[in-house]
Amino acid sequence: MSSGSTPRTIRLDLAYDGTGFRGWAAQRDPAIRTVQGELTGALERILRQEVRLVVAGRTDAGVHAAGQVASFVTGSGLAPERIAAALNGALAPEVVIRRATVAPDGFDARRWAIERAYRYAIGVAPLPDPFTARFTWHRPGAPALGPMRAAARTLVGEHDFTSFCRHPGPGRSTVRELRRISVRRSGDLLELRFAADAFLHQMVRALVGTLVAVGDGKLDPGDVARILRARDRSGAPPIAPPHGLTLEHVRYGRRPQRKLSARNTGPSSTSAAP
Repeated sequence: MSSGSTPRTIRLDLAYDGTGFRGWAAQRDPAIRTVQGELTGALERILRQEVRLVVAGRTDAGVHAAGQVASFVTGSGLAPERIAAALNGALAPEVVIRRATVAPDGFDARRWAIERAYRYAIGVAPLPDPFTARFTWHRPGAPALGPMRAAARTLVGEHDFTSFCRHPGPGRSTVRELRRISVRRSGDLLELRFAADAFLHQMVRALVGTLVAVGDGKLDPGDVARILRARDRSGAPPIAPPHGLTLEHVRYGRRPQRKLSARNTGPSSTSAAP
């Protein structure tokens, strides 16, 4: 394996089943399995050098990814396709590198991201499906889609989402631009999709829990607008469980995201996943 080449930034497009991981972010205790920890360890064995991974969205424990993006700088001359093949040999099928490429100079998987999109899956059949149970929140019943969509419309736009997140701490902004929400049912599967410039810790799961409460008739759509304005997490319903949530894709632009330094893009969350 060659080393000492001109430093390059490598972009990894990856997917993972988050069930067996304590989220993306590596922990101080090496016995705690995380996606970042496993991926970094494998990369350092392959490249024989220290690796610092940057990620688009730091997913929480139990949250999955179909379109996650990570990047790192390396002096190794190993071809990206060989890096991907070696990683898949070590980590698949739990973690799969869909593609590895040389990125433009200065590329940063977090700072260059201009949009993240998440999908939340809810199974509404009387019985759970054993083949999808790891990725679907099973809730038998038929929530009312009309009120859920009406409530979703009140959430779209740039708002302070303090009521729908774990607060990032003093001096950290809780303002995000929620660009799209869709609520669709196909057979026994209800899918909620969210796209934003960035998300706060547990934000998507908090929004899902609230929209489901609307669908169940426990809240009116107007209550959601009131909860949003209150900027008080205690006034919102409990969050949805993590295993129904998947980071679907990340969209990139040429320049770093506006005002990112003042934001906690977590988690996904995320600093941690939404």
